[in-house]
Amino acid sequence: MGIKNILKIIRPHQWAKNVFVLVPLFFGGSLMDKIDIAASAIAFLAFSFIASAIYCLNDIVDVEDDRRHPKKCHRPIASGKVSIAQGYAIMAAMIALSFGCISLLGEFAAGVGVVITIYLLLNIAYCLWLKKQAIVDVCVIAFGFVLRLLVGGIATDIPLSNWIVLMTFLLTLFLSLAKRRDDVILMNETGHAPRTNTIRYNLSFINQAITITATVTIVCYIMYTVSPEVEQRVGTRYLYLTTVFVLLGILRYLQLTLVDNKSGDPTKTLLRDRFLQVVLALWVLAFLVIIYIL
Repeated sequence: MGIKNILKIIRPHQWAKNVFVLVPLFFGGSLMDKIDIAASAIAFLAFSFIASAIYCLNDIVDVEDDRRHPKKCHRPIASGKVSIAQGYAIMAAMIALSFGCISLLGEFAAGVGVVITIYLLLNIAYCLWLKKQAIVDVCVIAFGFVLRLLVGGIATDIPLSNWIVLMTFLLTLFLSLAKRRDDVILMNETGHAPRTNTIRYNLSFINQAITITATVTIVCYIMYTVSPEVEQRVGTRYLYLTTVFVLLGILRYLQLTLVDNKSGDPTKTLLRDRFLQVVLALWVLAFLVIIYIL
């Protein structure tokens, strides 16, 4: 089986998505709190392992479709390098590691365990059925990121603003729709739908949906930054200044999606696009200065 193939199945590079677990720590002004930092790190690992378990199940369930896909056919299970039985064993190990991490969270372990169990069950349903339902599929993915946010909030006992929960859902819905657009383009070029539900999407619908969600995401972010509740918690009213970086980031991603047709994988896009990396770094820096210095 080999370590290389195991790493391909559990996709550690995709753990970058679980940075949403750390959002409450950052936005809650607790970056200097050692206890909250430790709890967030443990919660991050717990969610990363459970997400890897779902990646295993996804590769098992989609093995036949992946064998027909021009890129996914090289995945370890689809190519036969790892058997389905071995795939289930890796999945079980990831689940065990996840709940092992959760047990370290003390009084918050139960709450985090409930949310991660919901994520696990929801994504099992997604792999088996929900992913075949257009629109529902991207909403389930987006809700998964809201659960990441909740795990981070519960682990650190940091309350979450309604606006940041809505913004998280809408932002990740936007990214998921952009990824579906890539599938539609591939279907139009090859005549083969990479997913069962791809035929229920077309470029006109996807483009409009992406534009709508991007717009509402920006509005939600602005409402978050000017919320009296948030201003009181962080002790400043200058958070709205960070809106410019959010706007630049979303516009850049729209450009990559609608102009360059490079929206296949949000994680890889972020890791490769220098413009997005600079904007993200400036946004983080601006938040650090406003919350922790001013």
